[in-house]
Amino acid sequence: MNQPEKSSVFLPHGGYRKLRSYKVAEAVYDATVVFCRRFFARDRRMADQMVQAARSGVRNISEGSGAAATSRKSEMLLTNVARASLSDELLRDYESFLTQNGLRVWPKDSREALAMRARLAQDHAPNLPPAPAGGVRLRGLAGLSEFVEQAAPELAGNAMLCAVNQAAYLLKRQLESQGQTFVESGGFTE
Repeated sequence: MNQPEKSSVFLPHGGYRKLRSYKVAEAVYDATVVFCRRFFARDRRMADQMVQAARSGVRNISEGSGAAATSRKSEMLLTNVARASLSDELLRDYESFLTQNGLRVWPKDSREALAMRARLAQDHAPNLPPAPAGGVRLRGLAGLSEFVEQAAPELAGNAMLCAVNQAAYLLKRQLESQGQTFVESGGFTE
């Protein structure tokens, strides 16, 4: 027999590890560490800033989830910090890397960007043909770090742009949902 749930003064919170935004942001953080070790080994300042922006993205999602126990407003603020760290800071660093190295930034709707986003939308992309000799193939979000470690600089940089954009988009949608819940449950009078 199920017992009735105990009433709590705390709001529902936690479960952030199941959020797609968290999973993508975590993959971005891990792959950013790899990217910076590979491409910015001699520029510690740039590497530190990029890794910190990626870390801020993922950690503010978890912190916001915890803050939701007592304040939806705090949850939204921290989720927005995560979004801003990724889309306003880290994304620009990857764009600069490509531009400064004379590499192509893929247009949003290019064949390459669409294919990359489709791969990143899955944790594991099954049934892909093997990579060509000497090449590397992204096999889903879970393989992003490995891909960045081995791919040509243009592929690695654009893969990271696609992943960061995906995380920022998911966080924007998450913020919209949090805002709706916030308004429906009392708004600024919580």
